[in-house]
Amino acid sequence: MKKLTYLFIFFINISFVFAQNKTLMFVGTYTDGKPDKGIYVYELNPSNGYLKLIFNTENIVNPSFLTLSPDGKFLYACTETKLPQHGNISAFAINSANGSLKFINKQSANGENPVYVSVHKNNKFVVSGNYGEGNVTVLTKNGDGSLNPFVQSIRFSGTSVNKERQEKPHVHSANFSPKNDFLYLPDLGTDKIRTFRFDEKQAKPLIEVNELTINTDAGGGPRHMAFHPNQKFAYSIEEMSGNIVGYAYKNGELSKIQSIISNQKKADIYSSADIHISPDGKFLYASNRVENTISMFKIAKNGVLTLLGHESTYGETPRNFNLDPTGNFVIVANQSSNNIVVFRRNIKTGLLSKLSDDTKVLHPSCLQFKTY
Repeated sequence: MKKLTYLFIFFINISFVFAQNKTLMFVGTYTDGKPDKGIYVYELNPSNGYLKLIFNTENIVNPSFLTLSPDGKFLYACTETKLPQHGNISAFAINSANGSLKFINKQSANGENPVYVSVHKNNKFVVSGNYGEGNVTVLTKNGDGSLNPFVQSIRFSGTSVNKERQEKPHVHSANFSPKNDFLYLPDLGTDKIRTFRFDEKQAKPLIEVNELTINTDAGGGPRHMAFHPNQKFAYSIEEMSGNIVGYAYKNGELSKIQSIISNQKKADIYSSADIHISPDGKFLYASNRVENTISMFKIAKNGVLTLLGHESTYGETPRNFNLDPTGNFVIVANQSSNNIVVFRRNIKTGLLSKLSDDTKVLHPSCLQFKTY
């Protein structure tokens, strides 16, 4: 009888813990260069995909890209972006009980228009990829989440074939390898994926490895990357060619295995944007601006992609999208039409079906999730 009682109490406690879990969605936006609400926090209902607004910041300028620390305690934002001055990386403490954010401090990204921020798994380094200045900057962080001034900043040189878009380097993201021992910088301006070894024991951790840097097809404009959960493959989406390029990955080396168009139709101008892989590693998704679609691909065991189809984003300019931690939902931020669209994802087929497009946010530009 005692064993049954203990089991009953155990399951009640487990049920209580799961009942307390909540999934928060953090939304970064463009504020037209003026102080505004900036960052919004929603709670995602895991049964129906409903989004409930629970918090927003005040007096933040263009918090256009967000990322969370590996421990989920802090949020970091690229702020003061798309302005004729150096942007910043801003730090916020997350109250996991009510979803509120508390501003901690900010430090210079040492470059114009920081477009991507990543946090090393050791929770000590924060990396900013700066589009306008074509450089990468490394800052350190403290235990309380606050940022220190940058400890390393590397500026690049070079051009590529498109004289208007590729007149100089434009670093568009900063992606850690699965083990966080390498950093990859897709450079739209020079058609390269710049590769660095990341030595977390060094005060200046970035060590360029020229022999591992990838020269991509001319005029492609590499933008974002996604690593497969099995750590054997990586995928880069090219903004200007509209292609997704698949790579085999081993010990820091990327070896091209495929290039496949992400867009639904051939066009004179492509503007592909974001890329993500489902938690089970079976499907890949990408967003395509101009034609406003999400492309859906099946991933074979050898890493090769097969196109499943395209889904409308029910809005304009899907700059960013993401999968929730369960993989049950794909949520899209349509920057120009000021709406966020929720899709349910069929985990067996990989296909999407729209649930709602009535979440209105001014110029949404980034979505990040965390379950507490």
